[in-house]
Amino acid sequence: MGATREKIAFTASGADTAQRGVAALKARYGDCPMDQADVIVALGGDGFMLQTLHASQDHAAPVYGMNRGTVGFLMNAYQEDDLVERLEKAEEAVINPLQMRALCVDGSEHTGLAINEVSLLRAGPQAAKLRISVDGRVRMQELVCDGALLATPAGSTAYNYSSHGPILPIDAEVLALTALNAYRPRRWRGALLPKQAMVSFEVLEPEKRPVMADADSRSFDRVTRVDISSESQIAHRLLFDPGHGLEERLIREQFV
Repeated sequence: MGATREKIAFTASGADTAQRGVAALKARYGDCPMDQADVIVALGGDGFMLQTLHASQDHAAPVYGMNRGTVGFLMNAYQEDDLVERLEKAEEAVINPLQMRALCVDGSEHTGLAINEVSLLRAGPQAAKLRISVDGRVRMQELVCDGALLATPAGSTAYNYSSHGPILPIDAEVLALTALNAYRPRRWRGALLPKQAMVSFEVLEPEKRPVMADADSRSFDRVTRVDISSESQIAHRLLFDPGHGLEERLIREQFV
């Protein structure tokens, strides 16, 4: 038997199915403020789960997702019965987000955290030109592309995978750097980098070839430089039903 998780804080996306589900669960199990809860139960899809993880990162309680969205890679099956028992038996996965620091054409500086990935995307009709450095050393003088992204293992099955990047085991101490429609070098698909690496993108010709940066849907326009590193001081705790944890899901995704 796992930890006692009787004090539950519920949260849900605005979708009708999520709202109906959270109403039923609150009526059955009660509801607790997030800062007093043993566990946070989030109803929605993967996007809402990311929002919940960001919103709860200063709280000690782990997050258990219940799928009321579409894909639900980070979620468990929705079921009203035996919730307390499921929570007590749940397996825990711990993930660290990426820290992004973005400098813009107007001189402003912005920061953001990304659980899945930080992406740079062209914001005009012409391809982006990026210079890539790792730990202060230039590794690629010029990448002409629609963009590039740096993904965590937890995010490797999301945008990274749809862009032909590799799926990473959840406990892998690496990050996936993936090009989006690389034009030159034409056959370059990306790289695997140590989790501790500092990755920097310098935008070449930012006025002529504007680029935006995005950290888990928090976007900044007309960036000139983006620095990314793993934030080891923040640990997100996710709960999954036994046999359906992130490690199993990452393996399963590679055989469908």
